Amino acid sequence: MKDVLFILICTIFLLACEQTKEEAPSPNIIYILADDLGYGELGSYGQELIATPHLDALAANGMRFTQHYSGSPVCAPSRCVLLTGQHTGNAYIRGNDEWAARGEVWNFAKAVEDPNLEGQRPLPDSIPTIAHLLKQKGYATGMVGKWGLGAPLTDGIPNNRGFDFFYGYNCQRQAHTLYPKHLWKNKEKVWLDNDLIAPHQALDSLADPNDAMAYAKFFQKDFAPALMHEAALGFLEENKETPFFLYYASPLPHLPLQVPQEYIDQYKGKFDEEAYVGNKGYFPAQYPRSTYAAMITYLDQQVGELVQKLKDLGQYENTLIIFSSDNGPTYTGGADTEFFDSAKPFKTTRGWGKGFTHEGGIRVPMIASWPGKIAAASESEHISAFWDVLPTLVEITNAELPPHYDGISFLPTLLGKEQSEEHEYLYWEFPAYQGQQAVRMGKWKAIRKNIFKGNMDIELFDLALDPREQKDLAKQEPEILAKMEQIMIDAHTEAEIPRFKIKELGDQK
Repeated sequence: MKDVLFILICTIFLLACEQTKEEAPSPNIIYILADDLGYGELGSYGQELIATPHLDALAANGMRFTQHYSGSPVCAPSRCVLLTGQHTGNAYIRGNDEWAARGEVWNFAKAVEDPNLEGQRPLPDSIPTIAHLLKQKGYATGMVGKWGLGAPLTDGIPNNRGFDFFYGYNCQRQAHTLYPKHLWKNKEKVWLDNDLIAPHQALDSLADPNDAMAYAKFFQKDFAPALMHEAALGFLEENKETPFFLYYASPLPHLPLQVPQEYIDQYKGKFDEEAYVGNKGYFPAQYPRSTYAAMITYLDQQVGELVQKLKDLGQYENTLIIFSSDNGPTYTGGADTEFFDSAKPFKTTRGWGKGFTHEGGIRVPMIASWPGKIAAASESEHISAFWDVLPTLVEITNAELPPHYDGISFLPTLLGKEQSEEHEYLYWEFPAYQGQQAVRMGKWKAIRKNIFKGNMDIELFDLALDPREQKDLAKQEPEILAKMEQIMIDAHTEAEIPRFKIKELGDQK
């Protein structure tokens, strides 16, 4: 009799637990991706000249990661890695590919009129994205911002890659103006009230660089980041009754230097600065330092408005917010990232930030906030990367893992628990900027540069003692070097797209 009673009690307890588990609401997820934001450009990461109060508050209410890495040192491959969970040794998109075989893809005016010239090479439907996986769990999925993983009129648009809703730039080239002629809403081209001003126009040679009117044509009516932000807020409103996943890929603070004048005015007079006339690409700016700082502050304000919207909807407590950047800071187009020490504590100059696998190019800020789940004002040195986001969100939502992925869930770290599973190494390859490979293994960092020039030597750095990667220890640590070289062999698979093949690594062109 006692055994029967015991079994009955256990059964009731298990059923109650199962019912509680089923009744627990699925968390909403917002992943915010900044564009070219450096590791040191937020106040919570040491920035002293640029105001980011809302992102600093997000860090104060959540967890700040200090050893998080992007998927690549440039836009499209980093986004591919994020959405598919595959590092660039396995990913389909391993570099920026403007798909030039189609025609005059760099002719901005022609691409505006002809969608066949717009966008990048598409991510195939054989590779599931985070959005696919969460959609299968009943999530409403939305993507706002810059896509870059499949041209219009192809199967690679966001709506065919798991997203119910899309509003923004399909093409990263079109995002070289923040006052574009059009954006896309799902599969529809939406015309904006802006003149067609092709990117990379310098100031008129006869214009006075100190005359504000000389820059007037670069400030128009419909500011794309504002329109996309309204779409993001609308997506939250429309899906407040169901679990949602919002991938918010802001174009800020990627060049050109453009932001509404009232935000520039907040910084005018705070910096010594000279007008940028556009001689290093993108658009000119009368106050380049003020404009760049204002772009980051503008993005920060938008994050604050997202948080407030969640609170207004009663969804803040049940929403995981992750904020990061697709790669390190730029070095051109009038953005004086050296002045702001944008990759601090890493080197910021060309060759060390965006486009390069040094720490300044791929170490990025990551903030995670989830009230009641993530401890406030917490910090983690857990070594993680973009390809870990997919398995983390899968574990959170009880979705199914895809057949092929390289990441490890960092959910235990988020919840303040022991992270029992760690990466043996992180791996990057980049078939551009003369060809690069990089490995992070514990405190060690290995880099191979100028592969296309025939260089196969590997530099080795101890990041614990040398975070700026100044002292090459390759000769002093032959055993570590040999391990790194073997990882570079083992982690690389031959790319499917010819543009991304590296013949020096044995790929067949």
